[in-house]
Amino acid sequence: MADNHGSTPAAWTAVVIALIAFVVGGIALVFSPINWVMFWIGVALLVVSGIAGKVMSAMGVGSDAERG
Repeated sequence: MADNHGSTPAAWTAVVIALIAFVVGGIALVFSPINWVMFWIGVALLVVSGIAGKVMSAMGVGSDAERG
């Protein structure tokens, strides 16, 4: 296990974007009727968070274990 336990810019960026995605999707579900456009934007942001984390890790701002 890496010494930083995932506390890298790549990991933090992915987590923050994922958190925003869940908040957007959750807010969309509260509306009556459900705001499906906003919900799918949240889903898209969740996908973007995974891609951003992988890309940033490949760029060298993740831990060595993440790139391995």
